[in-house]
Amino acid sequence: MSKKSNEKSSKKMPLRTILIAVAIGAAAGFGAVYVNMGDDSNVAQTAITQSGKPGAPAKTGLAAYAKGAMTTFVARTKPQKLPEFTFVRDDGSETSLAEWRGKVVLLNLWATWCGPCRKEMPDLDRLKAELAGDDFDLVALSIDRTGLDKPRKFLEEIGIKNLKLYNNSSGKLAASLKAFGMPTTLLLNREGEEIGRLVGPAEWGSKDAVELIKAAIAENS
Repeated sequence: MSKKSNEKSSKKMPLRTILIAVAIGAAAGFGAVYVNMGDDSNVAQTAITQSGKPGAPAKTGLAAYAKGAMTTFVARTKPQKLPEFTFVRDDGSETSLAEWRGKVVLLNLWATWCGPCRKEMPDLDRLKAELAGDDFDLVALSIDRTGLDKPRKFLEEIGIKNLKLYNNSSGKLAASLKAFGMPTTLLLNREGEEIGRLVGPAEWGSKDAVELIKAAIAENS
């Protein structure tokens, strides 16, 4: 009798260039679905690297700081330029991220109707107080379409002392930045390019967050 051999062919499947991560959170009856879509294979590869799967390459650069309270932070392997956009200050005057060129920036997109935003805002306030200076700043940008009044009242109600009020009421900013859930926080280098992002609420007042920001400052010195 002849032996039949069943040979299994192993083919490497191409890495998808779109990463979809879904997380469901609830706060004060608010439910949110966060979808993080990377538009290049670098973000997808980084996320897989950070997954901790057996055989995954060691974390390097900012990806090494995606741990603890910052576990869901996804670092880009190369900076990506953002579309140009403007927003207004508390007094209604117009500005843009060009005002922060030369600093590492944590850009937090939020809205008054976002329950998780309310929860993380005090931590962002403390982070700005601790680290903001010549090398770093935190820009909390409201996307409320009604303008400045509601966001101003929101910040006053929860006792925010250090964050300044900024607003973009176009209704288009979140989509242009591929921020499909609130809050979404982008980490930018000194040229205003995205070097990573975290989708959903996070403990920005934690030691892990401080270490991430300090590493970004050092990496972009």
